[in-house]
Amino acid sequence: MPRGRYSLHDTHDHTPLGEEHFHCAPGPSGWRYVSQVTGPAGDHRGSVDLALDDLGRPIRLELHAAGWQVRGAALDGVTWVRTDATGRDAAEGTVRAHGFTGTSPAFLVATARLLRLTPSASATRVRLVAFTDPVLAPRTVDQSWALVNSETHATDNAPLTVDEYRVTALDTGEQYAVHLAGDVVLSAPGIELEDLDSPPSVLPRRPTDPDSPH
Repeated sequence: MPRGRYSLHDTHDHTPLGEEHFHCAPGPSGWRYVSQVTGPAGDHRGSVDLALDDLGRPIRLELHAAGWQVRGAALDGVTWVRTDATGRDAAEGTVRAHGFTGTSPAFLVATARLLRLTPSASATRVRLVAFTDPVLAPRTVDQSWALVNSETHATDNAPLTVDEYRVTALDTGEQYAVHLAGDVVLSAPGIELEDLDSPPSVLPRRPTDPDSPH
């Protein structure tokens, strides 16, 4: 069960935004990620609890930030409820999308797990609902993902495979690289892995499911 710490920073001017202290693990029916988010001064900023099924679909999502809460899951696409701190201001949403995304590194692992790509020059399109900071406002985004390189490195414990993905935002054409090792993000825009107390868990690639976003 990897435990560690990511540093988060602004993707434009690299201003520190805080840290995300996480642990994650595969289980008999999927994968779960839990984290606490702190600000640059160490103050509590929010939390993430994401569980995926064996096909990479979100079976439970719970986010907290800035007095807002989101609970969501895969149901007729993806469905969520967003509430304020009092619980009185609640709004439901449903979108024909494949999963969720946001600032947490968990969502990059989740999307890679959902797509189960093999190294190829071709890209796969995916529609996601993004919950944007600081108030977890929902926004539908379209991306394309391609697994452009996969290299295995020798370590003191066991061989470590690092996958490099090319992600494109289809509304702007912006491209960026995401480097994953199992269920841990090594680097991505605005994300750096600072500490890791045990090796990443291996999330095996599986044959493409007929309902996957290919």
